[in-house]
Amino acid sequence: MITRRVKVVDANDQWPEDFDQEQKVLRDLLGEIVEDMHHIGSTSVPYLAAKPIIDILLEVSDIKALDAQSAELANIGYVAKGEYGIEGRRYFEKGGDDRTHHLHAFKTGDPHVYRHLAFRDYLKAHPQVREKYAHLKKKTALAVNGDVDGYREGKNDFVELHLAKAIDWARGAY
Repeated sequence: MITRRVKVVDANDQWPEDFDQEQKVLRDLLGEIVEDMHHIGSTSVPYLAAKPIIDILLEVSDIKALDAQSAELANIGYVAKGEYGIEGRRYFEKGGDDRTHHLHAFKTGDPHVYRHLAFRDYLKAHPQVREKYAHLKKKTALAVNGDVDGYREGKNDFVELHLAKAIDWARGAY
């Protein structure tokens, strides 16, 4: 069995446009339950090396209404994964082993929304941290030969440290 391998690539100027295109599709599909949508993850941070997967943070008025639309999301290629380790989240993947998108949906006001946005904005505002993170991501992906779990584990301490700093920073920035 072939398992998905992590590949980290240099930043691509196309990623924001890829987000914009997918956002339009999702807004049209999901309609009034969409309260806001954000480009998150490494592809949302200019100049940051990343897995070439667009992470989308979807804020909805009602998680159960989103659950009721899982079939519509499946029709455009999204596979529902449930909470996938984060209580209150609905997580979807698109693209199979050649993943193109991750959709993270939360009810508006969920604290995880703030955490994701704070980390993204912190990386944008702190180029030295962004460069260290890019280096770590590339080095880790190579060291673990693209193993997904090894990659996550290899960058976990850095992410947790800087997420805490990002939340403190964001309290003054927003």
